[in-house]
Amino acid sequence: MYLFKTKNDLNAFLETYKKEGKKIGFVPTMGALHDGHLALVTKARIECDLVVASIFVNPTQFNDPKDFEKYPVTIDQDILKLESAWTDVLFLPSVSEMYPEGINAPHQVYDFGYLETVLEGAYRPGHFQGVGMIVHKLLDLVQPTRLYMGQKDFQQCMIIRKLLEITGMPTELVVVPTKREPNGLAMSSRNMRLSPEEKALSIALYNGLNEIKQNFNQQPISELTMLVSNNLQSIGFQVDYVSIVNSETFEVLDEKIDGKMVGLIAAKIGEIRLIDNMYLN
Repeated sequence: MYLFKTKNDLNAFLETYKKEGKKIGFVPTMGALHDGHLALVTKARIECDLVVASIFVNPTQFNDPKDFEKYPVTIDQDILKLESAWTDVLFLPSVSEMYPEGINAPHQVYDFGYLETVLEGAYRPGHFQGVGMIVHKLLDLVQPTRLYMGQKDFQQCMIIRKLLEITGMPTELVVVPTKREPNGLAMSSRNMRLSPEEKALSIALYNGLNEIKQNFNQQPISELTMLVSNNLQSIGFQVDYVSIVNSETFEVLDEKIDGKMVGLIAAKIGEIRLIDNMYLN
């Protein structure tokens, strides 16, 4: 596996592949890798000629500075995991490499519309602008054929789909199903910060989504979401939202529709904020 820390070095390496029309698969990450990330690499490995991964903890997408400071960093283990998954290239830039003008310098503002006003957008103001900024920079650099992201961050995937539309980039977004622990807990880098007791309680998010799915045809949306929210609060979670959305438009729903619907949860246990989602029909 090749490792590059500067944009110039990475660009020089990729130039030949781009000129030859090779399919480049790109997996952007913030490190603290787990099997969910490796599932993205494996998918890219099957579908593309070259697999590029990046590790960059992006400061502009953290609306809580404490969350940024405590984000787990496990570079040595991450490199070994990427090598074991047959990643071809790892891009490991510094903050100054990605933001030479500084993170507070004026930057492009993306019109993500409704997507940025609800759920994660409402609870994490500025987060998706930061995501858009760094993904745009990385896509400009790598110019991948396909971009691989996990379904766990469902709203973020919708944001990136909108980013590709705004920028006119020809990259195809591939969303890979959420990888889960044996008990159903969605794999997440933040799980590393959970105590054993918190981790045991955290399967309640997955159980709540399953409860919504199993009773979806029998109960109104408002009853289902309130029940799951109350259950989570009763065991110590601080709930941001339990919602159901249209999977295509991301409209938050009060009533069921004919199209595909997704249930989403965000809740905090101790200091750790977790998210999860599930297709309901």
